[in-house]
Amino acid sequence: MNIRRLQAAECPPMELLLLADPSRTLVEEYLKRGECYVAELEESIVGTYVLLPTRPATVELVNIAVAEQHQGRGIGKKLVEHAIQQGREAGYQTMEIGTGNSSVGQLALYQKCGFRMTGVDRDFFLRHYDEAIFENGIQVTDMIRLSQDL
Repeated sequence: MNIRRLQAAECPPMELLLLADPSRTLVEEYLKRGECYVAELEESIVGTYVLLPTRPATVELVNIAVAEQHQGRGIGKKLVEHAIQQGREAGYQTMEIGTGNSSVGQLALYQKCGFRMTGVDRDFFLRHYDEAIFENGIQVTDMIRLSQDL
């Protein structure tokens, strides 16, 4: 598997990005401000993430997605580890990440990769999304915020 930064002339993998964030408007907005990376397996894009600078020394890891048929193979962990390395190499001091209150698997993955919980943005998904989102049989309402020092 190869992970690389998407070039400006390349189209981002919207079908994957929309797996992690159902709002096309929000995805398009942070793609304008961030750097999109893709994981390729046999010349097919199987995963993606976006690094989004938020403050002078802080970058946020947003929209980590792996194609459904490739989930459960460690690709998500490789994407997170790659993002951490990219953040370090770019000179950021802190990396942040946020996920839904119902994202049990993602919360476990991020903590395994060194992130620590820093807070809860109550009702984030109610404020920013018109349609209710459900995951693991639970309505996604709150954003769980995590970070790590690079």
